[in-house]
Amino acid sequence: MEALRPVPRTLLRDRAYEALRDAIVAGEIEPGAVVRDVELAERLGLSRAPVREAFSRLVDEGLLESKPQSYTRVTPVVAADVRDAAAVVGALHELVTRVAVPLLREVDVDVMRAANDRFAAAVAAGDVDAALRADDELHDVPVRVSGNRAAAATVARYTPLIRRLERRRFGEGGSCRSAGLHERLIEACADGDVDDAVRVTAEIWRGLEGLADPD
Repeated sequence: MEALRPVPRTLLRDRAYEALRDAIVAGEIEPGAVVRDVELAERLGLSRAPVREAFSRLVDEGLLESKPQSYTRVTPVVAADVRDAAAVVGALHELVTRVAVPLLREVDVDVMRAANDRFAAAVAAGDVDAALRADDELHDVPVRVSGNRAAAATVARYTPLIRRLERRRFGEGGSCRSAGLHERLIEACADGDVDDAVRVTAEIWRGLEGLADPD
Protein backbone atom coordinates (compact mmCIF):
# COMPACT_ATOMS: atom_id res chain seq x y z
CA MET A 1 0.00 0.00 0.00
CA GLU A 2 1.80 3.13 -1.21
CA ALA A 3 -0.16 5.54 0.97
CA LEU A 4 0.59 3.54 4.12
CA ARG A 5 4.31 4.15 4.44
CA PRO A 6 6.29 5.50 7.41
CA VAL A 7 5.89 9.25 7.86
CA PRO A 8 8.16 11.96 9.31
CA ARG A 9 7.73 12.55 13.00
CA THR A 10 6.33 16.06 12.52
CA LEU A 11 2.65 16.87 12.62
CA LEU A 12 2.08 13.18 13.30
CA ARG A 13 -1.68 13.45 13.72
CA ASP A 14 -2.09 15.23 10.39
CA ARG A 15 0.33 12.90 8.61
CA ALA A 16 -1.48 9.84 9.91
CA TYR A 17 -4.81 11.33 8.85
CA GLU A 18 -3.57 12.13 5.34
CA ALA A 19 -2.03 8.68 4.84
CA LEU A 20 -5.15 6.86 6.00
CA ARG A 21 -7.50 9.15 4.09
CA ASP A 22 -5.52 8.67 0.88
CA ALA A 23 -5.44 4.89 1.32
CA ILE A 24 -9.20 4.79 1.81
CA VAL A 25 -9.90 7.06 -1.16
CA ALA A 26 -7.54 5.03 -3.35
CA GLY A 27 -9.29 1.82 -2.35
CA GLU A 28 -6.14 0.39 -0.79
CA ILE A 29 -8.25 -0.05 2.33
CA GLU A 30 -11.57 -1.25 0.93
CA PRO A 31 -15.10 -0.38 2.07
CA GLY A 32 -16.10 -2.61 4.97
CA ALA A 33 -12.51 -3.34 5.97
CA VAL A 34 -11.87 -3.30 9.71
CA VAL A 35 -8.97 -1.05 10.69
CA ARG A 36 -6.92 -1.49 13.86
CA ASP A 37 -4.82 1.22 15.39
CA VAL A 38 -2.05 -1.16 16.46
CA GLU A 39 -1.55 -2.57 12.98
CA LEU A 40 -1.72 0.77 11.19
CA ALA A 41 0.53 2.48 13.73
CA GLU A 42 3.16 -0.18 13.06
CA ARG A 43 2.84 0.21 9.29
CA LEU A 44 3.12 3.98 9.51
CA GLY A 45 5.97 3.91 11.99
CA LEU A 46 3.95 5.83 14.58
CA SER A 47 2.59 5.40 18.06
CA ARG A 48 -1.09 4.54 18.46
CA ALA A 49 -2.08 8.04 19.66
CA PRO A 50 -1.86 9.93 16.33
CA VAL A 51 -3.54 7.02 14.54
CA ARG A 52 -6.42 7.10 17.01
CA GLU A 53 -6.76 10.83 16.48
CA ALA A 54 -6.80 10.24 12.72
CA PHE A 55 -9.51 7.61 13.19
CA SER A 56 -11.64 10.13 15.08
CA ARG A 57 -11.31 12.71 12.32
CA LEU A 58 -12.09 10.16 9.60
CA VAL A 59 -15.19 9.03 11.48
CA ASP A 60 -16.33 12.65 11.66
CA GLU A 61 -15.77 13.02 7.90
CA GLY A 62 -17.69 9.87 7.01
CA LEU A 63 -14.84 7.68 5.76
CA LEU A 64 -14.79 5.47 8.88
CA GLU A 65 -17.53 4.24 11.18
CA SER A 66 -16.95 3.05 14.70
CA LYS A 67 -18.80 1.04 17.32
CA PRO A 68 -17.18 1.51 20.74
CA GLN A 69 -15.46 -1.59 22.11
CA SER A 70 -16.33 -3.44 18.91
CA TYR A 71 -14.88 -2.22 15.59
CA THR A 72 -13.74 0.65 13.43
CA ARG A 73 -14.21 0.06 9.71
CA VAL A 74 -14.27 1.82 6.37
CA THR A 75 -17.71 3.05 5.39
CA PRO A 76 -19.41 1.80 2.23
CA VAL A 77 -19.67 4.14 -0.76
CA VAL A 78 -23.24 5.42 -0.49
CA ALA A 79 -24.57 7.19 -3.59
CA ALA A 80 -26.87 9.50 -1.62
CA ASP A 81 -23.96 10.66 0.55
CA VAL A 82 -21.87 11.35 -2.55
CA ARG A 83 -24.67 13.35 -4.18
CA ASP A 84 -25.07 15.41 -1.01
CA ALA A 85 -21.33 16.02 -0.79
CA ALA A 86 -21.08 16.97 -4.47
CA ALA A 87 -23.98 19.40 -4.12
CA VAL A 88 -22.33 21.12 -1.16
CA VAL A 89 -18.84 21.16 -2.66
CA GLY A 90 -20.18 22.36 -6.00
CA ALA A 91 -22.09 25.22 -4.40
CA LEU A 92 -18.97 26.30 -2.55
CA HIS A 93 -16.88 26.16 -5.72
CA GLU A 94 -19.45 28.42 -7.40
CA LEU A 95 -19.19 30.80 -4.44
CA VAL A 96 -15.40 30.98 -4.43
CA THR A 97 -15.28 31.27 -8.23
CA ARG A 98 -17.55 34.32 -8.12
CA VAL A 99 -15.26 35.93 -5.54
CA ALA A 100 -11.95 34.81 -7.05
CA VAL A 101 -12.33 35.63 -10.75
CA PRO A 102 -11.88 39.42 -10.34
CA LEU A 103 -8.84 38.74 -8.12
CA LEU A 104 -7.04 36.20 -10.32
CA ARG A 105 -3.62 37.20 -11.59
CA GLU A 106 -2.03 35.97 -14.78
CA VAL A 107 0.16 33.62 -12.76
CA ASP A 108 -2.94 32.05 -11.19
CA VAL A 109 -4.47 31.39 -14.59
CA ASP A 110 -1.14 29.91 -15.72
CA VAL A 111 -1.25 27.50 -12.76
CA MET A 112 -4.73 26.43 -13.82
CA ARG A 113 -3.61 25.90 -17.44
CA ALA A 114 -0.62 23.83 -16.36
CA ALA A 115 -2.82 21.71 -14.08
CA ASN A 116 -5.27 21.11 -16.91
CA ASP A 117 -2.42 20.06 -19.22
CA ARG A 118 -1.36 17.50 -16.61
CA PHE A 119 -4.97 16.46 -16.19
CA ALA A 120 -5.47 15.85 -19.92
CA ALA A 121 -2.21 13.91 -20.16
CA ALA A 122 -3.13 11.76 -17.16
CA VAL A 123 -6.58 10.99 -18.58
CA ALA A 124 -5.03 10.00 -21.90
CA ALA A 125 -2.61 7.72 -20.05
CA GLY A 126 -5.36 6.20 -17.90
CA ASP A 127 -3.63 7.46 -14.73
CA VAL A 128 -6.56 8.18 -12.43
CA ASP A 129 -4.40 9.21 -9.46
CA ALA A 130 -2.51 11.82 -11.50
CA ALA A 131 -5.75 13.05 -13.09
CA LEU A 132 -7.42 13.61 -9.73
CA ARG A 133 -4.32 15.32 -8.31
CA ALA A 134 -4.22 17.69 -11.27
CA ASP A 135 -7.96 18.30 -10.96
CA ASP A 136 -7.50 19.24 -7.31
CA GLU A 137 -4.66 21.60 -8.21
CA LEU A 138 -6.77 23.36 -10.83
CA HIS A 139 -9.83 23.86 -8.65
CA ASP A 140 -7.76 24.78 -5.61
CA VAL A 141 -6.66 28.00 -7.34
CA PRO A 142 -9.98 29.88 -7.04
CA VAL A 143 -10.51 28.42 -3.56
CA ARG A 144 -7.14 29.82 -2.47
CA VAL A 145 -7.52 33.16 -4.22
CA SER A 146 -10.99 33.73 -2.76
CA GLY A 147 -9.52 33.67 0.74
CA ASN A 148 -12.63 31.95 2.09
CA ARG A 149 -11.23 29.64 4.74
CA ALA A 150 -14.62 28.22 5.70
CA ALA A 151 -15.25 27.19 2.11
CA ALA A 152 -11.75 25.74 1.81
CA ALA A 153 -12.19 23.66 4.96
CA THR A 154 -15.59 22.35 3.88
CA VAL A 155 -14.35 21.47 0.39
CA ALA A 156 -11.38 19.63 1.89
CA ARG A 157 -13.67 17.74 4.25
CA TYR A 158 -16.18 16.46 1.70
CA THR A 159 -14.12 16.04 -1.47
CA PRO A 160 -12.67 12.64 -0.38
CA LEU A 161 -16.20 11.17 -0.29
CA ILE A 162 -16.62 12.20 -3.93
CA ARG A 163 -13.18 10.97 -4.95
CA ARG A 164 -13.91 7.44 -3.76
CA LEU A 165 -16.82 7.14 -6.16
CA GLU A 166 -14.92 8.86 -8.97
CA ARG A 167 -12.11 6.32 -8.68
CA ARG A 168 -14.59 3.44 -8.71
CA ARG A 169 -16.39 4.76 -11.78
CA PHE A 170 -13.15 5.29 -13.64
CA GLY A 171 -12.02 1.78 -12.72
CA GLU A 172 -15.24 0.46 -14.23
CA GLY A 173 -14.47 2.20 -17.50
CA GLY A 174 -16.30 5.46 -16.81
CA SER A 175 -15.15 8.75 -18.25
CA CYS A 176 -13.04 11.26 -16.35
CA ARG A 177 -13.90 14.91 -15.96
CA SER A 178 -13.63 16.88 -19.18
CA ALA A 179 -10.43 18.79 -19.91
CA GLY A 180 -12.60 20.77 -22.34
CA LEU A 181 -14.83 21.97 -19.52
CA HIS A 182 -11.74 22.94 -17.58
CA GLU A 183 -10.50 24.89 -20.59
CA ARG A 184 -13.78 26.78 -20.78
CA LEU A 185 -13.46 27.61 -17.10
CA ILE A 186 -9.89 28.80 -17.53
CA GLU A 187 -10.78 31.02 -20.50
CA ALA A 188 -13.66 32.58 -18.55
CA CYS A 189 -11.26 33.23 -15.66
CA ALA A 190 -8.66 34.72 -18.01
CA ASP A 191 -11.31 37.01 -19.53
CA GLY A 192 -12.59 38.05 -16.12
CA ASP A 193 -16.05 36.78 -17.05
CA VAL A 194 -17.49 35.99 -13.63
CA ASP A 195 -20.89 34.78 -14.78
CA ASP A 196 -19.50 32.39 -17.38
CA ALA A 197 -16.91 31.03 -14.93
CA VAL A 198 -19.66 30.32 -12.41
CA ARG A 199 -21.83 28.65 -15.10
CA VAL A 200 -19.01 26.34 -16.15
CA THR A 201 -18.17 25.54 -12.54
CA ALA A 202 -21.80 24.56 -11.94
CA GLU A 203 -21.72 22.35 -15.04
CA ILE A 204 -18.58 20.57 -13.84
CA TRP A 205 -20.04 19.80 -10.43
CA ARG A 206 -23.43 18.76 -11.77
CA GLY A 207 -21.54 16.12 -13.71
CA LEU A 208 -20.02 14.84 -10.47
CA GLU A 209 -23.43 14.64 -8.82
CA GLY A 210 -24.45 12.53 -11.81
CA LEU A 211 -21.73 9.99 -11.00
CA ALA A 212 -23.83 8.96 -8.01
CA ASP A 213 -26.96 8.32 -10.07
CA PRO A 214 -28.11 4.68 -10.13
CA ASP A 215 -26.85 2.69 -13.12
